Amino acid sequence: QVQLAESGGGLVQAGGSLSLSCAASENTFSNYDMGWFRQAPGREREFVAAITPFGRDIYYADSVKGRFDISRNYANSVYLEMRNLRTEDTAVYYCAARDSTAGEWAYWGQGTQVSVSS
Repeated sequence: QVQLAESGGGLVQAGGSLSLSCAASENTFSNYDMGWFRQAPGREREFVAAITPFGRDIYYADSVKGRFDISRNYANSVYLEMRNLRTEDTAVYYCAARDSTAGEWAYWGQGTQVSVSS
């Protein structure tokens, strides 16, 4: 059972930047896809970005391409650098993990709030 803990987030003005981090309870570098999702009030959880083992492949939602960067270290952490934030980026951001051979994101963090003011 992989446990995930997010950190970072907070309140920022539109156009600003924030960084999120997520630490897993075990080494995930070679076996797990790691991802970020978000859920805004009244909306369904949506995919933001994902990175495969060894950082081999990276995927972004169209809404964040060119503004967000996902990365991972050689051990158990994944990061999300967010630039040029917009008010519509306001949401609870969740870190997720899955075995790279699985389809379902099986492990989730508790979430961290990102609020962007106009």
